[in-house]
Amino acid sequence: MKMLAVCRHGMRASEKGTSVFSHLFVGVSDFERALGFYSPVMQSLGLEQRFCERDKPWAGWHSAGGTRPLFVICKPYDGQAHEPGNGQMVAFLASSRAVVRAAFQTALAHGGTSEGEPGPRPHYHAHYYGAYFRDPDGNKLCVACHSPEGETA
Repeated sequence: MKMLAVCRHGMRASEKGTSVFSHLFVGVSDFERALGFYSPVMQSLGLEQRFCERDKPWAGWHSAGGTRPLFVICKPYDGQAHEPGNGQMVAFLASSRAVVRAAFQTALAHGGTSEGEPGPRPHYHAHYYGAYFRDPDGNKLCVACHSPEGETA
């Protein structure tokens, strides 16, 4: 999960060795169900699990060999019921269009629902290829590749 941001001097934050994000946190209502969904989806994206503490309950993943940013799932800290936000979405960067397709199929096989099949979205830019789905709690997720067909990021 490599996150990019363009700095005001035109250099991407990742090229400077920094990231825009420390972590992304997604609330879930049923931790075990969510873990059963996110573990294979994160694996399909090549992300490593950094921790999983069922007693808290929470789990987090990061890029292979990295430490941040983290993608974290957990029951809401305030103890209130989880509610997915309208207009909120987490988008994961895929290294290729094949990874987008694989992640989408993995998500559906583990209880996710489609919000948009894998395919080009030229209204975003010429090489945008993405898929959209919701986790079992209704959180909207995206997997996107920004490379031309046949190239990897």
